[in-house]
Amino acid sequence: MPCLLVLVVLAFPRVVLILMYLMSNYLQRAYHDVLVPLLGFIFLPVTTIVYAWLVNTHSPLEGINLLFLVVAVLIDAGGIGGGEWHRRRR
Repeated sequence: MPCLLVLVVLAFPRVVLILMYLMSNYLQRAYHDVLVPLLGFIFLPVTTIVYAWLVNTHSPLEGINLLFLVVAVLIDAGGIGGGEWHRRRR
């Protein structure tokens, strides 16, 4: 079941962010204002979810947890730049 949840988060991160915002206070505990989650929704949705998870589990931002955050940034950056790469190949 946790693997299915990770696949849903990776496939539909913006939908997950909206549901997290509307149905829980998970994002409000991690971010104290609305601006940062809104910018995260637009630019780095997976990174926003991973950072909220790290803050809510009281995990330190070092070691393997920092690796999780870096991988989330790379996933988000790959999604942004991938379309441009395919467009230039044509």
